[in-house]
Amino acid sequence: MVDREVADAVAGSFLGRLPSDLVDALVKVGERIDYPAGSTIYRQGSFPRSVLVVSGLLRVYMSSPEGRQVTVRYARSCDVLGIAVLVGGPADVGVQTLAESSLFRIDSRMLISAAHRDARVAWALAEELNRRLYETLQQTAINAFGSVRQRVAAHLLDLASAQQRPRGHLMARVSQQELADAVGSVREVVARILRDFRVERLVATSPDSVHVLDPAGLHDQCWNPPAL
Repeated sequence: MVDREVADAVAGSFLGRLPSDLVDALVKVGERIDYPAGSTIYRQGSFPRSVLVVSGLLRVYMSSPEGRQVTVRYARSCDVLGIAVLVGGPADVGVQTLAESSLFRIDSRMLISAAHRDARVAWALAEELNRRLYETLQQTAINAFGSVRQRVAAHLLDLASAQQRPRGHLMARVSQQELADAVGSVREVVARILRDFRVERLVATSPDSVHVLDPAGLHDQCWNPPAL
C-alpha cells in the first residue's frame, strides 16, 4: 500500500523530477521512520546516508571544539538531507529534530548508481546541490546580517535546540539582556520582539528562559519576518 504522505513528499521534492521507474524503485525499497523531538539522526563523520523529510522540522549544524554550535540549514517537509555527503563523503555536521519528525530513508546506492547511468538523474542531483548551496548562503547571511527579529528567532532556535533532550521541550535558558547581547541589539528592542512572538503563540517567556512553542513558526520568522 502506498503511504500517501510519503508519496506527497516525494512529489514535492526534487525526487519527483526523476524518471518514474527510479522513483517507484526508491519508494519500494525505502523505509519510513518517526523520530521524537530532540533526536540526533546524524553525527559528525557518520556514514553517508540520505533521507526525505515527510513531516517535521530539523536543523543541520556545525560544532566548534569548545562545543558551540551554529546552524547552517533547516529542513522541512519535502526537503532531502544527505545528497552532498553521497557525493563528497562524511560531513562535519550534525542533524537534529526540533519537532516530531517523520523521515523516509532513500537507498543511496540505487540513487548514485542511477546518476552514473542516466544524465537526467545526475542533472537533478546537480540542481538539488545548487539549491542547497544557495540556501546555505542565505542562512549564513541571516546569521551575519539579518534583521534583529530574524537574529532573535534564529538565536532562540539555536540555543533551545542545543539544550534540548530527546522528547524534551525546546527551552532556551537566556535572559532578555543576554539575548540582546548575543544578537547585537538592546534589551528594549528584544523585549518588544519577544512580546510579538508571545502574541503570535510562538514562544512563552519567563525572566530567565524562553519556551519555544512553535518551532516551525519561529523558523519562518528567520526567513520571512513581517516588517517591524
